[in-house]
Amino acid sequence: MTPINKQPLFIITGASCVGKTTMCRILFENEKDYIVMESDILWNNYYNTPEDDYCEFRRAWMRICACISQIGKPVVLCGCAVPKQFEAQSERQLFSDVHYLSVVCDNNTLEKRMREGRGVTDEHWINSSLEFNNWLKENADKTSPKINLLDTTNISAEQTAEFADEWIINKTRSNKNET
Repeated sequence: MTPINKQPLFIITGASCVGKTTMCRILFENEKDYIVMESDILWNNYYNTPEDDYCEFRRAWMRICACISQIGKPVVLCGCAVPKQFEAQSERQLFSDVHYLSVVCDNNTLEKRMREGRGVTDEHWINSSLEFNNWLKENADKTSPKINLLDTTNISAEQTAEFADEWIINKTRSNKNET
């Protein structure tokens, strides 16, 4: 099926334990103008293909999001990702635009959230999350398209969700004005 109602797609990314899931849960509970989806719900080992940037996982989600958006509302997809994983797929043409927002925080805050908030003790997971968090902060303006950053170090989950909601609404309005 080829979508006839192209909507923007919103990707909310960030390292593990940075606050994106909590923010997306708040958005999900309050959504009116868009649909929020958590990408982890479809994850299984079949998609564990880092050698091709998890291509089939991204493609599947893009097809699902394109179908859902046929109701006239954009989809906000939450999960760890970077633009090249979506922009390189043929399914990219199913959307009028794709916007990227990364939730980040300082390393001390992230490590504290992992250890105290989630009880993470796996040093590999902690280091990997810190590395991705740093990569996002250092490369957000170098990706194509650029990733917008939202630093949650000193703001609440509610404030984070409020910022993201405004960002989504403003991008949706500017998309409609362009068509």
